[in-house]
Amino acid sequence: MTPASAVPVPASHLDAARDAEPATRAANAAMAARLPFADKRDFEAAGRGLIAPVPDGVVKADSGTVLWNLGEYAFIDGELAPATVNPSLWRLARLNMANGLFKVAERVYQLRGFDIANMTVLEGDSGVILIDPLTTAEPARAALAHYFAHRPKKPVVAVIYSHSHVDHYGGVRGVVDEADVASGKVEVIAPAGFMDAVGGETVLAGLPMFRRSQFQFGTMLPRGARGQVDAGLGKGIARGTPGLIAPTMSIEKAVETHLIDGLEIVFQLAPETEAPAEMHMFYPQLGVLNMAENACPLLHNFIPLRGSVVRDPRIWSKYIGDAIEMYGGRTDVLIGQHHWPTWGREGVLEHLAAQRDLYKHIHDQTLRYMNKGWRPAEIAEAIDLPPGLADRWSVRGYYGTVSHNVKAVYQRYLSWYDGNPCNLHPLPPAPAAKKFVEYMGGAAAVIARARADFAKGEFRWVAQVMKEVVFAEPGNEEARALCADALEQMGYQAESATWRNAFLYGAQELRHGVFQVPARGTIAADTLRGLSTDVFFDMLAIRIDPAKAAGRSMVVNWHFTDLDEKLVLTLRNCTLTHRLGSSADKPSASITTTRATLDGMILGRVKIPDALASGAMRIEGDGSRLAALFAMFDQATGLMFDILTPGDGR
Repeated sequence: MTPASAVPVPASHLDAARDAEPATRAANAAMAARLPFADKRDFEAAGRGLIAPVPDGVVKADSGTVLWNLGEYAFIDGELAPATVNPSLWRLARLNMANGLFKVAERVYQLRGFDIANMTVLEGDSGVILIDPLTTAEPARAALAHYFAHRPKKPVVAVIYSHSHVDHYGGVRGVVDEADVASGKVEVIAPAGFMDAVGGETVLAGLPMFRRSQFQFGTMLPRGARGQVDAGLGKGIARGTPGLIAPTMSIEKAVETHLIDGLEIVFQLAPETEAPAEMHMFYPQLGVLNMAENACPLLHNFIPLRGSVVRDPRIWSKYIGDAIEMYGGRTDVLIGQHHWPTWGREGVLEHLAAQRDLYKHIHDQTLRYMNKGWRPAEIAEAIDLPPGLADRWSVRGYYGTVSHNVKAVYQRYLSWYDGNPCNLHPLPPAPAAKKFVEYMGGAAAVIARARADFAKGEFRWVAQVMKEVVFAEPGNEEARALCADALEQMGYQAESATWRNAFLYGAQELRHGVFQVPARGTIAADTLRGLSTDVFFDMLAIRIDPAKAAGRSMVVNWHFTDLDEKLVLTLRNCTLTHRLGSSADKPSASITTTRATLDGMILGRVKIPDALASGAMRIEGDGSRLAALFAMFDQATGLMFDILTPGDGR
């Protein structure tokens, strides 16, 4: 998960929102009549074991800046959903307001509502074991302080990262000191491949993921019945300072058992499920099973709207089935790193079986239609959940949806291409849009027809056709407004929090333009330091601008003395490649330095002349090659690139 910190948004943006159209009111009323809203068991579970809520519902930085504020959601104050919110999503938004310190079982506590994720606390014999220290340091520190305000003060002896998304590790510096990790006082435990997964998702594709995550989480939407009400996995993502302390212990085997401060923990690796590196945990002495983020009480994503490598629902289902077989008969409480627990062995087994079948059903039915020659959009319209699943709250599409998960399965097996050669090499969006609008009689004619369809409640089509007019004529305010109105109604009807946020934020950008956020570094220092040298040089390679590298070539030997690593870097054909553990016989230059020095250069904290003068870096051969290489790197043009319009130069 890529963090997308919220920034203040003008209240006028919410004032510009329209009310629910009759078609939206009818759609939401039909949803309210269809689902079992009389079932209140989830509300009982969400509140069970509460010791104390989040103090004032607020977390502040030392400067006084508010980083987390549940008070923004005070409007979620009743069972009856407003017409502008899908009633099923409204129900989840109410459930996700449960917050504070909760006792789950003996020696097991959870801190919920300090961020989008939960921090789980296991009480060991001499200290505490923290699982998933949230997204940023300040909320994590506040959460731990809240725990200690109500439980005995003991040292943190271990931190466990359940998986490689930042909301499950980024707050680590708020709960432990890196010096204690280095000295061995605190163990940091993670699944195999954790650091590579962090680098692959948040570094190589971090910028577009950050931008797209604004749509997924609605971070820059005003909170309100016509704005952001939830993020599916929780209310939203806390602001603050993300960090990373590299694991000191990696779980490598499929199943490993370790005794940590008197508590036996059975680790079950579940790679390529919700995250590339993920693991479940069973605590035999306590009868508690922790499924990390693989069995939340909702339908998760096979590809999140922010983007990721396609996840494998087939193996995801298999790992849930394995957990049932290995631990189900001994589990009294099921927890996860989002939402609330499930108590009772029968309820645990029922929940896990439904989750197992949910992911396998979508996978299998997509493949069934694929083998009939159906296309992604056609399959997405045809598949729904079967009886037995469709009426269960715990599998509703609040975060992922059947529709976009079906398309993810298709992409995993057959790629983005639907097999029709007409779609193999189409015009790019902007020139294609101009031709479409011309063929349809011009923008005015298209808008007139779309207004009639809007009045009939055909919002999906209106958004689709207005998108063409906006891309053909980005300055056409009438087209932008109508497209925004259609997206807004789609958002009001969406059961998925992520779909609602995307539709409403799309409408906001069409009406008010791209909201510019303060500039920030492209990568956090902790993350950069934690990258393997292999991924580090892949990161450099994606920054090469071919226009700047044209006609240039070089071979550079690198020796990192702090890591005792060598590699040879080759620039040829406007492309950077590297080989670890190698040295060229006749390099253009040979550079001896430390990774810390090179990290400082990338972060802009160390200049090449200064590094050479201080002896932090030595260059043999052509000393100009390093500066020449850095001059070939593309400079980021900013985070807030255009999505709803073609953008400059396209």
